[in-house]
Amino acid sequence: MYEYIKGALTSLTPTCAVVEAAGIGYFVNISLQTYTRLADSREAQLYLHQQVREDAHVLYGFADADERELFRMLISVSGVGAATARIMLSSLNSGDLTTAISTGDVAVLKSIKGIGLKTAERIVVDLKGKSLKAVGAGEAGLPGVAVASGVRKEATAALLALGFPKAATEKAVEAVFTQNNRQSVEELIRGALQRL
Repeated sequence: MYEYIKGALTSLTPTCAVVEAAGIGYFVNISLQTYTRLADSREAQLYLHQQVREDAHVLYGFADADERELFRMLISVSGVGAATARIMLSSLNSGDLTTAISTGDVAVLKSIKGIGLKTAERIVVDLKGKSLKAVGAGEAGLPGVAVASGVRKEATAALLALGFPKAATEKAVEAVFTQNNRQSVEELIRGALQRL
């Protein structure tokens, strides 16, 4: 298992990063939280989780070890895969997610795309007793990426990469953008995730 990767950040989108280390570019899947933390960086250190599947070796990267630990706790729950855990970490910051689990707030968990009532209840039952660290403290005010003409395209591309259908994604992004056109990419994606 890999612990972390450190190197030049050669590519960054809301769903993935390419980190060059020792002359090799590593494709790493990231959450929206991690994207926000890396937005203005040229160098990156990502804490890794490696998933070995029959058809691929996939790396997931996180800006800090606490977010990675929360990701690992989420995927330990039956019915929650890596893609779903990444959507959860992109929909809510770690602090809000941890609070929802600790307080048994099924409604908040159910509001995340792909999480139904049974899965939300299972997450609470399986993780409520576990030691959920104080992850996400102070994340509410993370700086976003300045809004530019390509914000809608970038948000749409990120949601398509997460596996959402194109027509529904474009409609959701447009609806959120119309409500407030001064949003960052992260805010736009979060708003669209709530509509999908």
